[in-house]
Amino acid sequence: MLVLSRKKNESIVINNDITIVVVEIRGDKVRLGVEAPKEIPVHRREVYEAIRRSELAQDKANEAETTES
Repeated sequence: MLVLSRKKNESIVINNDITIVVVEIRGDKVRLGVEAPKEIPVHRREVYEAIRRSELAQDKANEAETTES
């Protein structure tokens, strides 16, 4: 894991097309802005994990349907 220190309005660039900007620092909370192409999904980790669980459940349901046929 790469660990960086950034101040308000400073940013990092990932793969030439994703920019993460420190928008605000208030106490123990940091607000980040993410600039990425529309075709690249950007989610909070807990949302990403929920999406993955849903996709895995759907895949299992589809497998069960095809093996029953």
